[in-house]
Amino acid sequence: MTQLQTKESLYDRARTTAELLKSRIKEQPKVALILGSGLGALGDTLEERIAIDYSEIPGFPVSKVEGHAGQLAFGRLGGVPVAVMQGRVHYYEGWEMEDVTFPIRVFALLGIKDLVVTNSAGGINADYVPGDLMIISDHLNLTGVNVLRGDNDERFGTRFPDMSDAYTTELRQLARKAAADLGVDVKEGVYAGVAGPSYETPAEVRMIGKLGGDVVGMSTVPEVIVASHCNMRVVGISCITNLAAGLSAHKLTHEEVKITANQVRATFGALVQKLVESIGR
Repeated sequence: MTQLQTKESLYDRARTTAELLKSRIKEQPKVALILGSGLGALGDTLEERIAIDYSEIPGFPVSKVEGHAGQLAFGRLGGVPVAVMQGRVHYYEGWEMEDVTFPIRVFALLGIKDLVVTNSAGGINADYVPGDLMIISDHLNLTGVNVLRGDNDERFGTRFPDMSDAYTTELRQLARKAAADLGVDVKEGVYAGVAGPSYETPAEVRMIGKLGGDVVGMSTVPEVIVASHCNMRVVGISCITNLAAGLSAHKLTHEEVKITANQVRATFGALVQKLVESIGR
């Protein structure tokens, strides 16, 4: 056998991790959530909460980015059984895309059908201001790589997955209704995903705007591609934490991202909980 043939497959590794998690939790999660920079506190509010550090989960990469707790929490949110990633890892930290998206494959093998992804993003659309929330309608993959590159395992999904409804129309409708019920004003637009970790130049921001991007960030796109590959339904919400480069008078900092995310934490949390309740009905 070649070295490639003897190496444990991605599917087998994800299945082993899924089986381990099943032995640690009380009930089958119905919805998975990924909470981005500064947004992870929602995971602390779960009823019957069980939290496991990423370092204790085989195959889970551990983020070193400030504002990411690095825990996988299980419990109930609004009465719905959920699995919550309190923080994520990023491609720019040096991980391979396979590592970045490994948790999504584990969720799929746990039998979870619905995924809620959140992130902090820089606003490009002139109608957006820091503190706005945006339902993601579509994305631009500007990372320079596709996570599905390489051999395909049909046990996860087809070789050429369709991405025309990657952000599931039905779930976006539920998100809009949840926002309306709460009286929360939300935007809806296109998320542009870049590799990072440097913020974009003003020229790059102008380019992304001309391409149709409303916000820009350094996550989410690989996760959504893998979720689509695994036939999961997806809904995404961006928190506009700053204006993108060249659109404000000051330089961009991660501290600004955390401060703005904290300011909208209550509104964001209420919206996500209402959305999860709607999905879980």
